[in-house]
Amino acid sequence: MSNKLDGVRVAILATDGFEQSELFEPKKALEEAGATVSIVSLEAGEIKGWNHTNWGETVDVDLTVAEANADDFDALQLPGGVMNPDKLRMDKKAVSFIKAFFDAGKPVGAICHAAWTLIEADVVKGKTVTSWASLRKDLENAGAKWVDEEVVVDNGLVTSRKPDDIPAFNDKIIEEFAEGIHKRQKTAAQ
Repeated sequence: MSNKLDGVRVAILATDGFEQSELFEPKKALEEAGATVSIVSLEAGEIKGWNHTNWGETVDVDLTVAEANADDFDALQLPGGVMNPDKLRMDKKAVSFIKAFFDAGKPVGAICHAAWTLIEADVVKGKTVTSWASLRKDLENAGAKWVDEEVVVDNGLVTSRKPDDIPAFNDKIIEEFAEGIHKRQKTAAQ
């Protein structure tokens, strides 16, 4: 698996309050598979993670969402946490950044509460997804079919429920990111 993602550029979109394990563990797995990973956030500097019940580690921001262009990346990874996606879904540039990946048919991974940002980007209608259980009704109301499984793949969209699902999530995002453009995702999002 060490070179499966050579040449693949991945954006991780996050802000303060991201669930620490849901950013750091996929980032490490993607880099070990050969991907170049950039942290994209609302502001420059660093962002602070949430580690279950307390503030956790920080990570440096590579690009602000205002500077970032989805055309410069091959895939997008969205960590959860409650605060992180709640802040991101209120930012028009962040939502547009997410939607641009779907418009182009590029693969996207979203775990836990990150599905809130997918709802805001209006990209889940007709998709089969999973998430943290409390988002079930939100996703169904947005037109998605919600299932309670550790990882779900629907035409390049990879979703998982929680930190316990990270090993399965990592395997699937690496697989889907290596596949590249998913024409059916592009068609569904337009």
